[in-house]
Amino acid sequence: MTNVDYHNKKIAVLGAGESGEAAAILLAEEGAVVNLLDTADEKKLRPKIDHFRHLGLAISVIAGEAALRDTSHYDRAILSPGIDPAVPLVQNFIRRRIDMIGELELAYELCKCPVVAITGTNGKTTTTQLVERMFNGSGVRTIACGNISPAFAAVVRKSGGLDLMTLEVSSFQLEQIRTFRPRIAVWLNLSPNHLDRYRSMEEYRAAKLRIFENQTEEDFAVVNLRDQLPPLKARKITFSAYQAGGDYELRDGVIFYHGEPVLNMAETRLRGLHNAENLMAALAVGHAHGTSHEQLVAPLRDYTAPPHRCEFVRNFEEVDYINDSKSTNLDSLEKALMSETRPIVLIAGGKDKGFEFDALAALVAQKTRHAVLIGQMADRIATSWQAGVPCEKAASLADAVRLARAHAQPGNVVLFSPGTSSFDMFKSYEDRGNQFRSLVLSMT
Repeated sequence: MTNVDYHNKKIAVLGAGESGEAAAILLAEEGAVVNLLDTADEKKLRPKIDHFRHLGLAISVIAGEAALRDTSHYDRAILSPGIDPAVPLVQNFIRRRIDMIGELELAYELCKCPVVAITGTNGKTTTTQLVERMFNGSGVRTIACGNISPAFAAVVRKSGGLDLMTLEVSSFQLEQIRTFRPRIAVWLNLSPNHLDRYRSMEEYRAAKLRIFENQTEEDFAVVNLRDQLPPLKARKITFSAYQAGGDYELRDGVIFYHGEPVLNMAETRLRGLHNAENLMAALAVGHAHGTSHEQLVAPLRDYTAPPHRCEFVRNFEEVDYINDSKSTNLDSLEKALMSETRPIVLIAGGKDKGFEFDALAALVAQKTRHAVLIGQMADRIATSWQAGVPCEKAASLADAVRLARAHAQPGNVVLFSPGTSSFDMFKSYEDRGNQFRSLVLSMT
């Protein structure tokens, strides 16, 4: 929310994904001279080039090797969050000392309303959607965007007509902030993730903590009571479904605020302690904004979680099949396992993100009667778990579903909760989940 003038400034946007494309369009509309650089070949980028031309925007696209060799002068570079600063494309700009910010910071500079920002290893998308539903259902105008899609830069021009902008923010987005200051910042949780990009958990945690960096005593920090955070300037509101003592806590399935009942989980379409915390965080955001609990709870009762999050797919041969493809780290896998009371046949595994599965071995042994493993991590997970549960490697997801079906007995659950990323075998966790759902629905 600063008045930065981009008119006639020469700006490089690094990365042609959703955030980069939105940033390039926004900058061109602001009168900047924009070059969009991406190491993909021009043929792959042709739809974006045609889209810019259709919009009548003079955005130059520099593709492939030419993007790596670019030596043009720029007043500023905008880094897309999905691009690791260590890659050659970005290092070329760093070596030349070109001023660089991220798409999150760019959009914030042009935002005309206060911001709610939500981060955490797990639950960001659900909580962001809960906040959007809750506010719009109680007369507070907001749009959910950011890491959740659409990109912040794609909708920031609507901010003048909003009361709040609700953002899902990732550690990657927070790496490049300078002035970004949420009126309400939410810290949901932290568990091992993205250790293929960060050198340690401390580095990952430090990136996440930047969400609080520019807050003042006038702002609010909604934080999980279980996480030990450094001193914060903002006014804290705490929550936990796992221990007592927070401003929001869970007792016998009911969310309480300072001892007063607010929302019965049985009245919502969400289940599990992790979703109780997502609801608590959303309620805390609404309370911080000054909206009464009575206004907030009605829209929350009607919310349905997005796909791929412990999504019931089908009961077949008296076995429930659950799609939890959004499980891209150990914490989300742990929560999925803890949410089940029936014996589990587990399908897990995927991309090697730099962390081990040893920490879940005892829980897997307790909850799971058989594990079917896929992807780059299959061998290492088997080494971690095989002492406590039979482990079997599958050559493909179709093979994994076939093996899981063979081992499942009536009354069991086949849980597809990979615990790591999808990119070794699939385009995305959505693609992975959609393929699992299709395979299960096609069983006869």
